[in-house]
Amino acid sequence: MRARMGILLLPVLLAGLAACGNEAPQQNSQQEVPVKAEVKIAQTELGPVLVDQTGRTLYAFTKDENKSSACDADCIAVWPALTAQSKVDAKEGADTSLVSQVEESSQAVYGKWPLYYYVGDQVPGDLNGQGVDDEWFAIAPDGKLVKKSG
Repeated sequence: MRARMGILLLPVLLAGLAACGNEAPQQNSQQEVPVKAEVKIAQTELGPVLVDQTGRTLYAFTKDENKSSACDADCIAVWPALTAQSKVDAKEGADTSLVSQVEESSQAVYGKWPLYYYVGDQVPGDLNGQGVDDEWFAIAPDGKLVKKSG
């Protein structure tokens, strides 16, 4: 009976997966927290912006306040947080005095902004999250939001 149930559910599951094909790729929000993370500055079509050690753009959410994330579980599914088990290092132009972490979540912070990736960015240098919903922006070396378009 159990095998028959699996066979009957398979078309439903496949249809559900096919329906999701046009959405931005999803990352598991429960992914393992890396031991170490770095932030640095990279030149982009927006000018210099904050990226991680692999060159992936980091974003700020305008609803965040006082170094605290306002991004709920649905939000984190699209905007995963940059987290690390140990202290986040500032490299290549990033200001060490602006780098910190939220103690409870290990989320990296730059200036007053908790840091996020965008699942729509596929490769280092992508800026697909810039200006989304007029709430998500790349971060300049001085910790201010970059509000221009590329």
